[in-house]
Amino acid sequence: MNITKTTPFQGQKPGTSGLRKTVETFTQPNYLENFVQAIFDCVPELRGSLLIVGGDGRYYNDVAIQIILRMAAANGVARVLVGQGGILSTPAVSAIIRKNDAAGGIILSASHNPGGPKGDFGIKFNSANGGPAPESVTNAIYARTQIIESYKAVSSDTVDLSKRGESRMSGMKIEIIDSVADYQELMESLFDFTAISKLFISGMTFCFDAMHAVTGPYAKAIFGKLGVPDASIINAVPLPDFGGGHPDPNPIYAKELFERMFSKDGPDFGAASDGDGDRNIVLGRGLYVSPSDSLAIISANAHLVPGYSAGIKGVARSMPTSRAADLVAERLGVPAFETPTGWKFFGNLLDDGQITLCGEESAGASSDHIREKDGLWAVLMWLNIVAARGKPVTEIVREHWQDYGRNYYSRHDYEEVETAKAESVMQRLRDQLEELPGKVFGEEIISAAESFTYRDPVDRFVSENQGLMVKFKSGSRFALRLSGTGTVGATLRLYLEKYEPANGKLDADLQKTLNPIADIANTITGLKRLTDRSDPSTIS
Repeated sequence: MNITKTTPFQGQKPGTSGLRKTVETFTQPNYLENFVQAIFDCVPELRGSLLIVGGDGRYYNDVAIQIILRMAAANGVARVLVGQGGILSTPAVSAIIRKNDAAGGIILSASHNPGGPKGDFGIKFNSANGGPAPESVTNAIYARTQIIESYKAVSSDTVDLSKRGESRMSGMKIEIIDSVADYQELMESLFDFTAISKLFISGMTFCFDAMHAVTGPYAKAIFGKLGVPDASIINAVPLPDFGGGHPDPNPIYAKELFERMFSKDGPDFGAASDGDGDRNIVLGRGLYVSPSDSLAIISANAHLVPGYSAGIKGVARSMPTSRAADLVAERLGVPAFETPTGWKFFGNLLDDGQITLCGEESAGASSDHIREKDGLWAVLMWLNIVAARGKPVTEIVREHWQDYGRNYYSRHDYEEVETAKAESVMQRLRDQLEELPGKVFGEEIISAAESFTYRDPVDRFVSENQGLMVKFKSGSRFALRLSGTGTVGATLRLYLEKYEPANGKLDADLQKTLNPIADIANTITGLKRLTDRSDPSTIS
């Protein structure tokens, strides 16, 4: 075993989904090693136990795995399961941790961020429940990175990740496993594959965009078994740079899919996932289903799916996500929880059995089957619901609006904003919170303005400063927060929501409907003036 002296790097604080930085940052000598050693130092239960390791296949994924294996052996890990080729989707890691009672998993991904030598890289630790490590653990890891003086690794030949099989490294057992098999087995236990297959036998057309990211092999195996033609799965080969694209399933970066779905003779059903397979989008012909609506509609129809036939216990959503799911929960008589952004906040609720479903506006949804958001699971939920109801996506969405009303909703991202400018916008709104209630802006009257604080109902942990919200008496609202997923500058996210009752205008233009709320938000925050941005970088 070798002990290498090192010095701390500033800024190794995990965000909502781990540590994300540029490849250039991660490839600095000792940068990755420091963070990995901090994990082993702060999670002593890994010693003598099983660790799962895999990633989304982006540039530096294979090199990082070799480093982690040498360090795991030096830090006393007994056994490691690694996805073949170094490939494991984030939901697959969660499933494998839970199936094998592992002590945890290390996931190498920057999710939807771009890849390649000039792109981004990321790493996060998932706990024994299969979910992202809680704040108590990530805070400890960060604190350790700030005082670290050395790291441990063994000297060893490179492990061949391309072939399944077993080997040893300084007494530690390493097994290269099928990346897809365990996850596919879990999906087959939840869904009616026979009913879904009949959709394609009857002629339903379909397009899934894997965006040259991790879900390509998963989609080929699972949708192939359902009878989907290979030609219906596009960009299915994972590439280190995602084919030069940006693996974020939204109208801008999944342009090919959207063009197909909005064409005159487009497919009946469309979907996509992101870099590491935890996000999703679903489309009907000529209709994009917002992630907020998707969570609500899945919640309303979950009982039609075999794995959820007994009904749901509750539903949770992140604070910025629209309140559409709350309306469903209220009718079903089950609790609805509002948490901060970050999947780790759903973990305690899932483990405690208080919820069955959860989701975020950033294209993530999942259930208690694992402890991560799960892109392909969401697509299969929709396919099963379509099969059970015998209606296309577009009809199911419109009937939902007619029943529950519509939560018009959009997110405006201002990316790579100078950090000082972004913080000045947040501070301007924060300084006004106490004086805003009661103020009138056009037809809107502010009923409340607050900095969101979450008190976990299970462990009572308090998470403060999780975003700023301004609510109106009409039921409309806007929220503002700084995102932790970018690697350059800061990303300001403005969330806009307007509720329209079931007897109101349900097919109005989305952005035009939300423009008055956006104008009020800009007036109050000074966002465009303070950032020198006339328009958002992306709208979703």
